[in-house]
Amino acid sequence: MKFVFIKKRFITCFLLLTVFVGYSQQTIVETNIFTKYNNAIKLFNNKAYAAAQTSFMAINETATLGSNLKADAAYYDAMCAVRLKQPDADKKVLAFIEENPNSSKKNTAVFTVANYYFANKKAAYALKWYQKVDAAYLSKEDKKELDFKMGYSYVISNNLPLAKEKFLPLINDAKYGNDARYYYGYIAYKLEDYGIAESTFKEIADNETYRVEISYYLLDISFQAGKFERCIKVGKELINTFPRKDRSEISKIIGESYFNLEKYSEAIPYLKAYTGKKGKWNNTDFYQLGYAYYKQNDFENAISNFNKIIDEKNFISQNAYYHLGECYLNLEKKTEALNAFKTASEMDFDRKIKEDAALNYAKLSYEAGNPFKSVAEVLQEYLKEYPKSTAYEEINDLVVSSFLHQQDFKGALVFLNEKKTEKNNSLISEVSLYRGIQLFNDQKLQEALPLFVAGKKSTDVSIREKSKYWEAETLYQLDNPKEALSKFTALKKELKSKDEDFKLIDYNIGYSNFTLKNYANAAVSFENFLKDGSLEKDIKDDAYIRLGDSYFAIRNYRSAIDAYTTVVNTYGAEADYAQYQIGMSYGFIEDNQAKITALTNVVNKYQISNLKDDALFQLANTYTVIKENNNAHNAYDRLIEKHPNSIFLPKALVRQGLLYYSENDSKKALEKFKQTTSQFPNSPDAFEAVANARNVYIDNGNLNEYVDWISGLKFINVTDSDLDNTTFAVAEKKYFEAKDGSEIIRALSKYTISFPEGIHKLKANYYLADILFKEKEFNKAIAYYQNVLEEGQNEYSEDSLAKLAQIFLERDEFENAIQILDRLELEAYSTENVLFAQSNLMKGYYETEAYDQAITYAKKILAKEKLNSQLENDAKIIIARASFKTEDFYTAEEYYTEVERKATGELKAEALFYNAFFKNQQEEYLDSNKTVQNLIANYSSYKYWAVKSYIIMGKNYYGLQDVYQATFVLENIIKNFTQFEDIVEEAKKELKTIKENEAKTNNSVTPIKEDNTFKNNKK
Repeated sequence: MKFVFIKKRFITCFLLLTVFVGYSQQTIVETNIFTKYNNAIKLFNNKAYAAAQTSFMAINETATLGSNLKADAAYYDAMCAVRLKQPDADKKVLAFIEENPNSSKKNTAVFTVANYYFANKKAAYALKWYQKVDAAYLSKEDKKELDFKMGYSYVISNNLPLAKEKFLPLINDAKYGNDARYYYGYIAYKLEDYGIAESTFKEIADNETYRVEISYYLLDISFQAGKFERCIKVGKELINTFPRKDRSEISKIIGESYFNLEKYSEAIPYLKAYTGKKGKWNNTDFYQLGYAYYKQNDFENAISNFNKIIDEKNFISQNAYYHLGECYLNLEKKTEALNAFKTASEMDFDRKIKEDAALNYAKLSYEAGNPFKSVAEVLQEYLKEYPKSTAYEEINDLVVSSFLHQQDFKGALVFLNEKKTEKNNSLISEVSLYRGIQLFNDQKLQEALPLFVAGKKSTDVSIREKSKYWEAETLYQLDNPKEALSKFTALKKELKSKDEDFKLIDYNIGYSNFTLKNYANAAVSFENFLKDGSLEKDIKDDAYIRLGDSYFAIRNYRSAIDAYTTVVNTYGAEADYAQYQIGMSYGFIEDNQAKITALTNVVNKYQISNLKDDALFQLANTYTVIKENNNAHNAYDRLIEKHPNSIFLPKALVRQGLLYYSENDSKKALEKFKQTTSQFPNSPDAFEAVANARNVYIDNGNLNEYVDWISGLKFINVTDSDLDNTTFAVAEKKYFEAKDGSEIIRALSKYTISFPEGIHKLKANYYLADILFKEKEFNKAIAYYQNVLEEGQNEYSEDSLAKLAQIFLERDEFENAIQILDRLELEAYSTENVLFAQSNLMKGYYETEAYDQAITYAKKILAKEKLNSQLENDAKIIIARASFKTEDFYTAEEYYTEVERKATGELKAEALFYNAFFKNQQEEYLDSNKTVQNLIANYSSYKYWAVKSYIIMGKNYYGLQDVYQATFVLENIIKNFTQFEDIVEEAKKELKTIKENEAKTNNSVTPIKEDNTFKNNKK
């Protein structure tokens, strides 16, 4: 038993020893951790948060799980993270709370974090944490601190009702009372509970901390209560006691108090002294100052404030726009007034203002024009909207007048035909005449003709006669000279008016007769016309030319010479032509020396003339007749050398060859004949050259050489000539005599198929192309015209070039047309065809964006002595447009200015637009707007240019700092003219820029956000 006892004691001792040793080791470890913990606490208290956090994190890792030490280390780690503003600080605090739900530091941790954020002026963060604090575990003082700080955080977060609940219990607290009372009063003020606010503020009015703010709030409360006299008195006493930066709001209250007492002159300086919220005014601020100026009749300053009111629709803005309209009217700015009244008339806040604004808008539309709708439409809308208006009859009478004033004759006719009254019926004929002239000027002749017929029904003699005159003129332009002559002649017999419109009647009768080849009658009419001594020189010169041509045609050469000589002596238009015709006339009366003198003058005295080759050809022929062969050769040589593209070249070569043949110079004769066949194969002159060469070879006994030579000529077929000639003779007879176009086409087609390289290939292809053109089978005609042109220059090439160019132009195939027109310009004998080529080359190059070439040809046209006004305008507008495209704005402006002087219709509208554009670029905003107003008032029926000009007007207004007008114009473009996508996009872009700028100084303006559509369009 003893042994057992000893053994048990040994075991006990061993266990005690083991426990002692283990306990000693644990004590040493824990003592070491506590030392580190205490050191970390010292670092934390000394604000060495980074070092402290490192220690706490290490302790947290080694401390026993579930121990207080581990919890405390996690707590301080989270506190260090908060103070070091680490991104995961919130998570560490939440992790601490979650892992230690029963920790005494849980509430303290949350409260500490909240206070930390509060101290760093992060109220929203602080509030989030304050809401996690359990107030039941806080001391009484901490509870007060929590309420105050939560209340303040709610104020900052603009949650005023909750803030009010937090401050109310603290109002009488010794520590927080004054601050809580201030915020309680402030909240009541913001919630417009002015009674509570006033009583609360008065309790701490002497508190130096809040004296300035409370003084302002009490003043504003008096203002809200309508105590304006008191506000003025107190405000004036207070204002100088405030720092300068804080005086703005006091000035606003004083100014508004004077405003409400209708003491506008006194209000102005105080309203002006207001600097706005964060440096920005709002629309009400601008309205009050504008209205104060308006009541002082200071309309300029009133406008400069009213016109900043944009981007809102309310009672204030409707009043502002109405008064803005009145201000503009007082300054005689009718277009601007129209815009303002339009805006006011579209708002419903005050019905009386709405109706009065609508009346002013309608009247001003009539007086100044309206770019958004036709004036007549505006007037009719007013009548529909306000049928009981006292101004109903007045506006009703303006409707037709508005159509006529706007030159909207089409609209006038529709209205007159819909509103059948005796008065309206009497106007239909007159308006038909005006609409007809409008269409005539736009080259819509078929549409114009029935309107002139309608105009003849007028009971007014003047209108009736003018309608007859324009009917005849239209018939002439439609290639019906016979009917035109009948109308002109009948009108002249019955004419009672002495109007300038009829001054050209003899001239037109003369031209009609001339076109019909009634040359004797034409001469009589031109003689009658030329008796008027007040004629313009261009018309007078043309009449003398046609008079000379008429006498020439009836072989009265002496009288023809007299008429032509008048033009030559006065250096008139086409003097070179007159000089040439003088020479030809002398030739017919067999005065060859006088003929030679006149033709020599054409060659030597006219630097630029298309008739020099004609004159040389005639000189050579004349010298040949009078046996002056050397002079004849000189003339032929000069023609061949100087005019290699002349239509007379093949004939000159043949005739010079014959002249050499007559002089027994066979070698030179053959050279000329062979040159003809080489340069102009398949032409009639080539066949004549072959026949003449045959004679030379026969005379020289060289028939074999002749056969060898003609064997190499592709256009000579010696075997099938009889059948060829017979087949062509049948086809040609049908061409000249048959009336059925398809019959002619069949006959000529048969020849060209049977004899593709026949003797008459050239003629056959030309005849076939010509008849196809007349039958309007243009696609088929093209190939035959091209066949004619492949034969080089010939007697049919000029007409073929002109017709082929015409086909390509009608089909807008400008690239193809240009190639043909280039050749036509070089080869044309006819002055008209040269002009046709050059004018269409000008247009073709413009359409293909070859702007420099377009300008070159336009200047060629303008250099001509005789030019009709239409072509002159065409050339000038091409230069203007092309120069604008190439950014040569100086030239563009120069030519648009010239175009504007004489242009009518749409061209006038375009020229006016660019006039306004260039003035805007030069910052001449007022003059630019006047030009736009002219366009709108007189040419608004040309909608595209009227609307496009309104973009310029918007820019002008913004340049003039009239923000309202600028935004009004641009917004109305966007709203009303969606059919013009390019203009609408430009308007959106300008409006966006303006609103972005204005939002910097006006709180009521919201910048436009760029939508996807706009972005896509920009791309």
